[in-house]
Amino acid sequence: MRVAATDAEKALWRLLRDRRLGGLKFRRQVALGPYTVDFICFERRVVIEADGSQHADNSRDRVRDAWLESQGFRVWRFWNSDILAQADSVGATIAAGLGLPW
Repeated sequence: MRVAATDAEKALWRLLRDRRLGGLKFRRQVALGPYTVDFICFERRVVIEADGSQHADNSRDRVRDAWLESQGFRVWRFWNSDILAQADSVGATIAAGLGLPW
C-alpha cells in the first residue's frame, strides 16, 4: 500500500471524501482480494483509479480489472494529468456514471 498519495489522488479525494458526491461514501486505499484500489464506493460497486504513465497499456491492469469486474465492481480509470488539469470534467464524468447531477 502506498504511503504518500500522488497529487492527482489528493485532488480526486477532495472531490470524493466526506460524502461530497451525491452523499455516497467513498473509501481510499482499500484492500480488495489480492489488490489495493485507490478509491471505492461499496454502495455503488465502483472502483476509481488514478493512473500515471506506468499504467499505459499495462497487462497487469487488465487482469486486475477483470478480477474486480468478476467480483461485481465497475472500474473507472482516469489519467493523473486529466485529474489535475480537468478536475471538473473528471468529476462530471464520475457523477454521470453514477447517475448523479453535477
